[in-house]
Amino acid sequence: MTLETDVNGRTYVVHQNGQRTHYVRNSFTDPWKPSSTILIQHGFGRHSEFWYHWIPLLSRNFHVIRRDLRGHGFSSYPQEDTTYDYSIETILDEVIETLDALGVEKVHFLGESTGGILGEILAARYPERLLSLTVCSTPTHLPQAALDLFAFGRKDWPSACRELGSRGWAEALSRIPGTIPIDDPAYLPWYLDQISISSGQGLAGYAKFLSTLDARPYLQDIRVPTLILAPSQSAAVRVEDMMQLKETIPNARLEVVQGPGHEIYVTQAEKCQQAFLKFVAEI
Repeated sequence: MTLETDVNGRTYVVHQNGQRTHYVRNSFTDPWKPSSTILIQHGFGRHSEFWYHWIPLLSRNFHVIRRDLRGHGFSSYPQEDTTYDYSIETILDEVIETLDALGVEKVHFLGESTGGILGEILAARYPERLLSLTVCSTPTHLPQAALDLFAFGRKDWPSACRELGSRGWAEALSRIPGTIPIDDPAYLPWYLDQISISSGQGLAGYAKFLSTLDARPYLQDIRVPTLILAPSQSAAVRVEDMMQLKETIPNARLEVVQGPGHEIYVTQAEKCQQAFLKFVAEI
C-alpha cells in the first residue's frame, strides 16, 4: 500500500485491493515526548469531519487519526466493474494496512456506533495492534427491526441508500424524533451537507456489509482494556444491553452517559471525553 495526497490536500492510503481510504492525522504533542496514537472510527453515514470537536483536546497529548470508512466521506467504494470482497476480513485488513502505511504499531481504538463493532472484532482478532478499545453507543449487531427502519419503505436498507441518495436517506432519518442530536437550526443543514459528501451507492455497499455484521461471537475473546460509553436514552442501544456487554467482555468498564439521543459523542461530548481520557490515563 502507498500514501497519496490529492490536489485539495486530502491524504489517502491506497490499499493492495486498489481502494483508497481517506484519513486525517492531527498532532500537537510536544515533539520531544513519546505519545501514543488514537484511531477514531465513525459510525454509518458519517465521516471523519464529524469528530472535529474532539481534536483540540485529544491532539494536544496524542497523535490522532480519523479515517473514513469504505464508501464514506472521501474514501472510495467498489464500482460495478470491480471485484471487491466486502467481508469483515477485507475491512479489518484495510484498518491494519492504514496503521502499517502510517507507521503506527498500536492504537487506542475509539469507535462510535457501528464503528465500534469493527473495533470489537479488531480487538479479538488483532489484540497486538490495540492499546485499548473504547466503544460509544455501539450495538453488537443490527437487529431486523433496525434494518427495516433504515429501509424507509424500500426493499431494504441498501436499496434505500441507492434510491434516496445519501442526502435523501439522511433527511428521512432526520424526520425520526430524537435522531438529530442538536437543536440549533443551523446544525441540520450542516449535517445533511456533510453526509451528502458520501455517495448513496457507496453507503449502500457498506449498509449491505453491516446488515450481517455481528460482533457477538468475538466478545469473549477481547482481552485489551475496554471502555463502554453507553447512552442513557438511545433508541438504538439499551443500557441493559450495554450492561450485558460489560459482563461479556472480560474486565470491561461501563460508563452510562446521561443525556438524550444516540449520538452522545456530539450532545455529551465533554462527558464522553472526560471518561475516555480518564480511562486511557489509568491503563
